[in-house]
Amino acid sequence: MGAGSVGCWIGGRLASQGDVEVTLVGRPKLRDEARVHGLALTDLGGHSHPIVHPRFESEPATLGSAEVVLCTVKSRQTIEVARQLAEVLRPETLVISFQNGVHNAEQLRAELPRQYVLAGIVGFNVLSRGAGTFRRATSGPLVIEASNDQRAQALSSALRAAGFEVLNAPDIRGLQWSKLVTNLNNAISALSGAPTPELLASPGYRRALGLVVAEAIDVLKRAGIETKRLGPIPVGLFPLVMRLPTWLLRFVTRAQLEIDPEARSSMWEDLEQRRPTEIEELNGEIVRLAKAHGLEAPRNQRLIELVHRAEQAQAGSPRLSATALLAEL
Repeated sequence: MGAGSVGCWIGGRLASQGDVEVTLVGRPKLRDEARVHGLALTDLGGHSHPIVHPRFESEPATLGSAEVVLCTVKSRQTIEVARQLAEVLRPETLVISFQNGVHNAEQLRAELPRQYVLAGIVGFNVLSRGAGTFRRATSGPLVIEASNDQRAQALSSALRAAGFEVLNAPDIRGLQWSKLVTNLNNAISALSGAPTPELLASPGYRRALGLVVAEAIDVLKRAGIETKRLGPIPVGLFPLVMRLPTWLLRFVTRAQLEIDPEARSSMWEDLEQRRPTEIEELNGEIVRLAKAHGLEAPRNQRLIELVHRAEQAQAGSPRLSATALLAEL
């Protein structure tokens, strides 16, 4: 449900196994592209998988007979989509939230009391190239909240068979907060328009990211929220890593994280496509948490203002230089 870049990648790879019946539900534009071209999926390193042609629809009603629903819509659509699913899903259908943010599974459970909802995390990002073509841009696992449900276990097995690294987490909350801190880079990617390797190679952009992440980590600590390690580098070390010399940072990231040269955040893609972003569910979460504990998060607040300004301009990424971004922060 919500087959954009990530949904098409996961669904397409599952469909390629041949023994999993997959239905994708997404925007009519993507539906039409997939029906004409199929899904052409390229992995890190440039390996192209065979084109697949899963069933692609635009109405949630087509999921009425599904045993498992993977929800990959943007966070601001969660409640609306959950209410649509509540009208069509069978009782006890397994629903997994593969979304950014920390509250989506809770929102799904509130609207789907008769279904069984698990939280999840997508630890990588995917670029849409148009005409049904999608390229995985970073390494990282899929995380599913641990469960004894046989369908969840079967899904994990099918995902592993399709080439994914899958982690089953008994306590997923700390991992969700770690992913949220990692995703604070999305706003800097969106506002700069620069590929992720270029951001990491720029001392100015790294300093901006380090300031934003350090502020968020301080808020989390003072709010008593613990993060858990998700990926090669603990999020608590991100500010320190961002201060490393460029040559040493390149060595560290190459050794521990694969990044496509053209990797950019989904928030950048949203600005380019003139769509609302998830800024409120990412940086906004830090600002709200700070306020709830009598604190402030002015740098994350400023990023929210800049992204909203770019949304309203409807002109894509403002392509702020590192100097301009630092001046704003």
